[in-house]
Amino acid sequence: MDQLPSKPQILQWIADNPTLTAKRDIARAFGIKGSAERIELKRLLREMEAEGALEKRKRAYRDASALPPVSILQVLAPDADGDLFARPLEWLGEGEPPAILVVTQKTDPALGEGDRILARLTETEGETYAYEARLIRKLGANPHKVLGIFRAESEGGRIVPIDKGQDKEWRVPRDGTAGARDGELVEAEQDGPKRLGLPQARIVARLGDPSGPRAVSIIAIHQHGIPDSFPDAVVAEADAASPAPLGQREDLRELPLITIDPADARDRDDAVFAEPDSDPQNPGGHIVWVAIADVAHYVRPGSKLDREARKRGNSTYFPDRVVPMLPDVLSGDLCSLHEHVDRPCLAVRMKLSAQGAKLAHRFTRGMMRSKASLSYGQVQSAIDGTPDAKTEPLLEPVLKPLYAAYEAAKQARTLRQPLDLDLPERRIELSEEGKVTSVAFRERFDAHRLIEEFMILANVAAAEELTRLRRPLLFRVHEEPSPQKLEALRDVAEASGFTLAKGQVLKTAHLNRLLAQAEGTEFDELLNISTLRSMTQAYYHPENFGHFGLSLQSYAHFTSPIRRYSDLIVHRALILGHGWGDDGLSPQDIEDLADTAKLISDTERRSMMAERDTTDRYLAAYLADRVGAEFGGRISGVQRFGLFVKLDETGADGLIPIRSVGREFFHFDADSQTLTGADTGTVIGIGQRVTVRLAEAIPLTGGLMLELLEIEGSALRSGRPKRGRPMPRKPGKAAARDAKLKRKVVRSRK
Repeated sequence: MDQLPSKPQILQWIADNPTLTAKRDIARAFGIKGSAERIELKRLLREMEAEGALEKRKRAYRDASALPPVSILQVLAPDADGDLFARPLEWLGEGEPPAILVVTQKTDPALGEGDRILARLTETEGETYAYEARLIRKLGANPHKVLGIFRAESEGGRIVPIDKGQDKEWRVPRDGTAGARDGELVEAEQDGPKRLGLPQARIVARLGDPSGPRAVSIIAIHQHGIPDSFPDAVVAEADAASPAPLGQREDLRELPLITIDPADARDRDDAVFAEPDSDPQNPGGHIVWVAIADVAHYVRPGSKLDREARKRGNSTYFPDRVVPMLPDVLSGDLCSLHEHVDRPCLAVRMKLSAQGAKLAHRFTRGMMRSKASLSYGQVQSAIDGTPDAKTEPLLEPVLKPLYAAYEAAKQARTLRQPLDLDLPERRIELSEEGKVTSVAFRERFDAHRLIEEFMILANVAAAEELTRLRRPLLFRVHEEPSPQKLEALRDVAEASGFTLAKGQVLKTAHLNRLLAQAEGTEFDELLNISTLRSMTQAYYHPENFGHFGLSLQSYAHFTSPIRRYSDLIVHRALILGHGWGDDGLSPQDIEDLADTAKLISDTERRSMMAERDTTDRYLAAYLADRVGAEFGGRISGVQRFGLFVKLDETGADGLIPIRSVGREFFHFDADSQTLTGADTGTVIGIGQRVTVRLAEAIPLTGGLMLELLEIEGSALRSGRPKRGRPMPRKPGKAAARDAKLKRKVVRSRK
């Protein structure tokens, strides 16, 4: 040809012929022959590559602003409509990568969030997405992800993980930095197979300054994959909601129901009222009403709101923010039981005997109007004799009858003997800039216990009602401790000078006796924490396996549908069972019940881990200025690699590495959870008081490193193993246990 093709002509050819993009294919297409013309074409292609118009891949070229016809994609979570979208793993164009809709066929394997696929792409016109993807094949396992600080280098950079469980850095190639700046918080994923040396990663998200205001909760949200923004379609559906009419609901607006919540409550989903029972057949008895926000009216089965709520499972609470299960127009307004406004509710009227036993209950779907929104502190002050202007007119007609009913309920609780843990809850106070100003323990009043007890009664009634109606539901299940965890608790109790009965079926009463022995002693908090650790994790299940901790045969979550999807399912089951409307439990809800139980049990654990990690990071930030200071504490855990210590002042947990414990070798016994000095015989175990020095506080990971100064008021004895002296294989306590087991085995063989 007489002249080279123009740059637009080359781009058009590549777009029209995505499989013929090698230099020789381009030359053949435009009739370029001879060495001189080929050299000029090569120069032109290099120029386009330098300008960013083309990307060279091996010996082929493609438009840098377009995706190749066959690409590797990562599947995203389903959107509010249930559609699957994906993102390209390699995107070098400017701005955000194009949206890709994954079009699946019946023969395709199931795809989920995080899956990698090889897909054939087709450009679309007139749609909100740029490409449609059809599956060629599903690729291997999900890539490992890391959250950390990016450190720029000449050939790319490194990522320093912020997770306490990761100490290996990741290498980032020059083309995998996504433009991240030195010191920036980033999310990355493994790039390529594992090799010797540092693993390689590619940055997929830039999260900003890790030391910026309120970065701690942002880190937890991204690290644990908690959805923190609602799709537009979900918000639009919530915005379109309007207040519920009275309709066929029971009118409860004259009942003086009130809400009692923390002073900083973000939502109000339960209200209570109590009065003496006028029935002569129940002398000294009480009537207790518990009314719960009717979320089911607004969140219909199968709706966009419903799918998003199910995916989230629950709200997640941080010191500086809440990641809600529902958009704020619902959680903070239409569903929240604000004072002096009409709100739809599901309510239960319970008849209690003078001794607090529940004699009967009745559920209804009603309309209520809260008479007051009060805090726990306000209510307790009023009962203690110092009411304020808001609580004084409510004291005689509302508050005192509530406390009278609670006093009766306490009698029934004492007979039932639920696990009576008393664990102080930390409260982290933040400044407007997101800095920790103080760490204190929340005050706990009888007002807290009153609400808890009435909520438990309502939850029991819901489980019993649905069992009676033979309607499917999600039970809240809590199984008894495993023998191994129980034995570990027994060892802690014995090390602290207490006993836990053996040789009988474990009941919560046995654990309560242990806790009562420790109450008021220096081991009080330790035994409460150790008992909590011995418990199994509660979960949701369509079958009823009882609730060990509450000492209840049947239990379901009914009282918090604004922040828990499980409660919404129970509300729908009640609506279906009583025929209260067309927004009850759907056939799809019933079919998915087991999957929903597993999903929301997992999301609950995810939130707990995120909240715990956030607290650890805030505490580390709070203590960072006190490195070198001495603190009192108690050993709360013993491992081969060191000791965990809970500090008295803040409740923070820190680690004493084993290398800094004494000058001798220490034997670790997992059964008794002790370290024993091979030379001195010093035994270190859970419950011992220690004095430590704060050696390091790392806000990004939440880690605290401590130095051991004293145990039980004395410096650790120094010891050096003598040359040639044989080391005992196990501490005496463990050896005695082994010998006992051996004798049992010998006797059984005779």
